[in-house]
Amino acid sequence: QAQLVESGGGSVQAGGSLRLSCAASGYTSSSYCMGWFRQAPGKEREGVAGIDSVGRTTYADSVKGRFTISQDNAKNTLYLHMNKLKPEDTAMYYCAAKRGRYDCYAGSPSLPYGMDHWGKGTLVTISS
Repeated sequence: QAQLVESGGGSVQAGGSLRLSCAASGYTSSSYCMGWFRQAPGKEREGVAGIDSVGRTTYADSVKGRFTISQDNAKNTLYLHMNKLKPEDTAMYYCAAKRGRYDCYAGSPSLPYGMDHWGKGTLVTISS
């Protein structure tokens, strides 16, 4: 049973940084697609960043240049490094994954979609 557990959320002031982590277990596929999503109060969930098993990355326009997605395969951990945080980045952040990398991304900009497994989320609050 695949399990994704996020951590690293918190409250910081605008301009600050946070690093989110997503520990993956029970996920043995060598071809995969993973991503970070977020949902702000009263808004729909949106894709933030994605990475596949060969290291291709994508970002939402709103975070490009400020956020970096990375993975440590030895630790089975996905990261989201967030810099220059803004109040509009306040949201619950979710890690998600699915098997296979060939249909990882869709849309414009291309972001992960159709994810099979989700974590429970970690809250990020940015104050002005």
